[in-house]
Amino acid sequence: MNHVLCGLAANAALPSELVDRLISVADADIAEGLAGRADLSHAQAVALASRVEEVAVGLAYEGLLTTADVDPTARPHAALALLDERSGDLEWARLFASDPDAERREKLAACPGLPPDVVETLAADSDVRVVAELAAWTTPDMAARLAQHPHAEVRRAVAANEATPPDVLAMLISGEGLPPAERCLVCDGEETPFVHDPQCPRLDCDLRSGASCAGSHESTVLEMVELALQNPSTPVEAVVRFVDHPSTPLRRLLAARPDLPPEVWGRLADDPVPGVRADLAGNPAIGEALIRSLATDGGHDVQRTLAHHPRVPFDVLSSLAGAVKIGPSLLPRIAAASPTEVEELAKWSNPAARMLLAERRDLPAEIRDALAADPDARVVRSIAGHPGLSEAQLRSMVERHGVRVVAKVAGNPDAPPALLEDLTGHVPPVQKAFREVARHRNATGPALLACLADRRARPIAAAHPALPPTVLVELLADDDWRVVEAAAANPSLPPTVMSKLAPEPGGE
Repeated sequence: MNHVLCGLAANAALPSELVDRLISVADADIAEGLAGRADLSHAQAVALASRVEEVAVGLAYEGLLTTADVDPTARPHAALALLDERSGDLEWARLFASDPDAERREKLAACPGLPPDVVETLAADSDVRVVAELAAWTTPDMAARLAQHPHAEVRRAVAANEATPPDVLAMLISGEGLPPAERCLVCDGEETPFVHDPQCPRLDCDLRSGASCAGSHESTVLEMVELALQNPSTPVEAVVRFVDHPSTPLRRLLAARPDLPPEVWGRLADDPVPGVRADLAGNPAIGEALIRSLATDGGHDVQRTLAHHPRVPFDVLSSLAGAVKIGPSLLPRIAAASPTEVEELAKWSNPAARMLLAERRDLPAEIRDALAADPDARVVRSIAGHPGLSEAQLRSMVERHGVRVVAKVAGNPDAPPALLEDLTGHVPPVQKAFREVARHRNATGPALLACLADRRARPIAAAHPALPPTVLVELLADDDWRVVEAAAANPSLPPTVMSKLAPEPGGE
């Protein structure tokens, strides 16, 4: 792989004529960078797709290739991408419906807006995976028909399709009103009873992990029910029967549904498995009484998940902040707090709770400044990235709390150049601060040179446009390929150097 040319292909400042030169010599790696360019013209996209077929699919999805540019027999994957985008020729769909390659028929089956005759052809396909793919995306009428398919894999796909009629979904998970499935992927190829080894050594085996069949297609049926429980179209009266099911994964999926009756949530709150109760704690539809009950649940992940609930009361959130490690994240309830609530939250006596408020980036100046002067390093670390803080405030944070806040201060969008330079020389050094400075818009050449000395910050710094051009040229020969690509992609690379790097036409 030529890392210099790969980086150059992604360089936003690369002149159009040099893009053309790279297209003329592109391999798959160089083509990937060229295909991602925002300034790639239609003519260049066509030339690139002709040169490297692997990128044609992505170019088709981006709208850079049209029906006139694609021969479905020469570039079938690009043609299928256009059909998937509803911009391909529908005659292509008829061509692919009888394609001997089952993978192409399977891809076609997932495309929207197919002609009715093509849908009928795919529904009768000899390869069950093609029919299953159709079942996962098709219309309500066809989904209802395929729910009666004799293969359990097709029924499994119908259960995942949100267009499947609710009464059909109810029949799938109850088994009532449908003939039993006759086959599954397991018994298609194995003598039953059979349980697929999760560490299966067979290179040609494509059974899912845990697949099993003892004659009733057990694993596929279980997966079908799991998918139906996740399907919002499945009626609630059909899913509540699983509240006491012996399968923990089923009960966990049930606990996440927002449409359950309160009495079912109450039973799930007493589930012996903490994971079920944690999924219930994350359910946005549960009420305050249940939230308060779960707040005292010490089961694994229950309280941490509850802290992310969008309607958790603030007094509960304050207690959770002191009980579990929530981390530096903006919680939904904090993000939705009104101006009056923000003023109240700023007065919390619990520093762990004030830290949660400090994660907001739209605080009034007086509250932001008060949190910036907070005596607790956790609060200061959370507020350090807030825009609008002055250089004096940022320097004061570092003076008071040292290495605990240096990286966060370095990541403040308004950190001035002089401060960034000083942070790269902090004693003791803070490695994460180098990475923050290396990507900072205000970083200067001296600050970036200091970042180059850090192994993890070096590739980031090599991409910064403020890095001196002479240094960029030197980095093109670096031992680290990531640094080489970043330097070649740097828009500050001198145009004369770009021209020398791009091979002349016919020079590959």
